[in-house]
Amino acid sequence: MKKASSSSRGLVRFALGAVAVAAMFSGAAVRAQEPVQPIEPAKVTDPAKVELGKKLWFDPRLSRSGFISCNSCHNLSTGGADNLKSSIGDKWQKGPINSPTVLNSSLNLAQFWDGRAKDLREQAGGPIANPGEMAFTHDLAVDMLRSIPQYVSEFKQVFGTETLGIAEVTAAIAAFEETLVTPNARFDKWLKGDKTAINEQELRGYQLFKNAGCVACHNGTNLGGNSFQKMGLIEAYKTDNPAEGRSGVTGNDAERFNFKVPTLRNVELTYPYFHDGAADTLSQAVDTMGRIQLGKTFTPSENADIVAFLKTLTGDQPQLTLPILPPSSDKTRRPQPFE
Repeated sequence: MKKASSSSRGLVRFALGAVAVAAMFSGAAVRAQEPVQPIEPAKVTDPAKVELGKKLWFDPRLSRSGFISCNSCHNLSTGGADNLKSSIGDKWQKGPINSPTVLNSSLNLAQFWDGRAKDLREQAGGPIANPGEMAFTHDLAVDMLRSIPQYVSEFKQVFGTETLGIAEVTAAIAAFEETLVTPNARFDKWLKGDKTAINEQELRGYQLFKNAGCVACHNGTNLGGNSFQKMGLIEAYKTDNPAEGRSGVTGNDAERFNFKVPTLRNVELTYPYFHDGAADTLSQAVDTMGRIQLGKTFTPSENADIVAFLKTLTGDQPQLTLPILPPSSDKTRRPQPFE
């Protein structure tokens, strides 16, 4: 057999390379046409700040009771939420609204259901001073941290200054929250070209999700979180929850019952659903949304298909080593859970 020349072998390699490049660009073109885009892993540029933020995230001493931490309502073991209709605050107070997931929250246009915080830094300071949540004050929280030598040293190392104020506290917490993204969901793998990543039922569910109009609100990388929409476009939503949505922030009555569209990422883990936690299951949520937002009544099989698709949106959960918190000093304010 005649041996192939080096030039012909080069042509073969070039052709194979061209095919691979064409496939890559073809996959990218297909993704660009979809209303949903994959999540990319977080890029950590300041690991020391992230580590400090992680300690603050898990530290219950930022609350008046010394019992409630950020993780209490945004449990990273349960999809970044607490799986309660409304969270439990200081002295067992019932929270006014369902706790949204913190996972992928850095991708949202604003924070909280009503968007009253423009970013994660602004959001991080809210619960600390809220009398119904952590029930502390920013001054007391900062004084507590200043009383702990290890925290003082870490803040100086991270921020390069002796200043330790609420701005530094919220910046560190936000840096940690920015790492809480969940890439590699099966649906993301499908978007990137792995057509075996989801099955036929899940694909049917996605096609119905698109064709029914769900993507009008649940689109983009986070399948939500990028707009405010009225709850109950076609049919009025009935609830005894007093939350007013955007109108409570803007004072504009036309925005009453407009809420930030929740992300559908990891939605299998973040039950119950809606701002009032009224839907216990995904099936209930899909049925309600179909009726009041789209004017559609999904059949049981259509509902099951959409639910199957939604379950493909669960990505890699944050893999954390729990931080060892700095010990209190003799000057550190002691918890007051029963006062």
